[in-house]
Amino acid sequence: MERIERKLPVGIQSFDKIIENQNLYVDKTEFVYRLVHTNVPYFLSRPRRFGKSLLLSTLKAYWEGKKELFKGLIIQALEDDNPNAWQPYPVFYFDFNRANFAEKGVLEAILEVHLQGWETLYGSTSREAPLGARFGQLLKAACEQTGKRCVVLVDEYDKALLETMEDAELVKHNKAVFKGFFSALKSEDAYIQFIFITGVTKFSKVSIFSDLNQLRDISMSMDYAEICGITEQEMKNNFGPEIDLLAEEQGLSLEECLNRLRKEYDGYHFHQKGKGVYNPYSLLNAFADREFDKYWFETGTPTFLVNRLKANNFDPRQFTDKTLFATKQMLKDYRDDNPDLIPLLYQSGYLTLVDYQARKQAYTLGFPNDEVKYGFLESLMPAYTGNAGAGSGKDILSLTTYLERAELDRIRDVFTALFAGIPYPVTETPFERDFQSVFYITFTLLDQYVHCEQHTNLGRIDCIVETGEYIYLFEFKRDESADRALKQIDEKHYADAYAADPRKLFKIGVSFDSGTRQMTEWKIQG
Repeated sequence: MERIERKLPVGIQSFDKIIENQNLYVDKTEFVYRLVHTNVPYFLSRPRRFGKSLLLSTLKAYWEGKKELFKGLIIQALEDDNPNAWQPYPVFYFDFNRANFAEKGVLEAILEVHLQGWETLYGSTSREAPLGARFGQLLKAACEQTGKRCVVLVDEYDKALLETMEDAELVKHNKAVFKGFFSALKSEDAYIQFIFITGVTKFSKVSIFSDLNQLRDISMSMDYAEICGITEQEMKNNFGPEIDLLAEEQGLSLEECLNRLRKEYDGYHFHQKGKGVYNPYSLLNAFADREFDKYWFETGTPTFLVNRLKANNFDPRQFTDKTLFATKQMLKDYRDDNPDLIPLLYQSGYLTLVDYQARKQAYTLGFPNDEVKYGFLESLMPAYTGNAGAGSGKDILSLTTYLERAELDRIRDVFTALFAGIPYPVTETPFERDFQSVFYITFTLLDQYVHCEQHTNLGRIDCIVETGEYIYLFEFKRDESADRALKQIDEKHYADAYAADPRKLFKIGVSFDSGTRQMTEWKIQG
């Protein structure tokens, strides 16, 4: 196949730059048209690297009247008969993406830099006045000088809060700064034409939301469910050559490649009736590299979330057994003093809507795709098993290798090390819960590389692992003998389904002691 080199906007968040550089652009300007023709302040929550900054950049270009950038896009035709379109407005664009907020005073410094630039443009005010008062004066001055009300765009407002969540005092301080500064949005409403605020999380107690009484949160609106991200149809319409090249490079048919893309990067839902969307950052990187990888997940490790989940004794099996439930109100607002992490996991992109119960008006949540599922569980595993990283000899890749080679002693050593690594809790907790968590995480991660079935109903084998040459039937017992585990495999005829299978079959009985929290017996029949 002839390689067609097209410019992919990997990592580019500027609408102007994408258009001027002739990068590929997935046209979302119909949504921009809907938004700008109202006077309602908007808020949108989406996971990181999901296109929020590009959306705000597009809104900025529209309000600055840069008509030439929108040539050939949907909005050009929609505005064709509007004599008031493409008039420039004064735009106040706040970008909190590039700062590190780990220290007190950084948020004020960022606001100061923004204000100084605008004060040079619209006239200086007293530098002794509070930041919020200076912002209010700027809104009034810009409106009076241009004859147009102001547009306020705020990108990633919550970064100053999410990055400091382990420092309660700093979070409190930054909230107070926001309260003082953005109170101008309410007091100077007469000078404002349009407001759009984005973030990963909507902190319910941040005054920016309570002050804007008419704020419309479109994070879970059916009309805007696909405003960020890429639908399957958009992917096929815009990236046909890239899909073909990816399929060729990976030795896949077109349909196989599409199925793999769905499994890896699709599956995000922001309304029960909305279309599923692909993670745009991962999708573009996969096309650029012509390979599948955990692109989005590797841009940030959810250390805070992992620590909170373990501290709250969360059962990780809930991620995939469809027992995580929430209402829309729970998912739209997050309180940092709330121990329930499900809203934050949803807003951050680690969970998505997988089902909806109309009678209860409740959502079921789960992982959106394989990239998130395996990436998150890999991050979670060390919290349950200690040092289980690559090269430790007890990591998933090593275990996979041993299973493929039927190196039974090494398989035993890995399981011994994994379960020996379960940390003793500060407070007394049942070993059974930690045991089940390690069991679940280990065999779910294994399923990336070998066929692995887990059964938890009474009378079913604990786990079946299949490789190209071997079949393993695992039965685990707590405070019972390994012989009892093997006897159950025979009594329940678990091996019967593989009687005609030419592969070598191993029955493995494993025993754990709740008191010592150790694996005590390992017996094999094969």
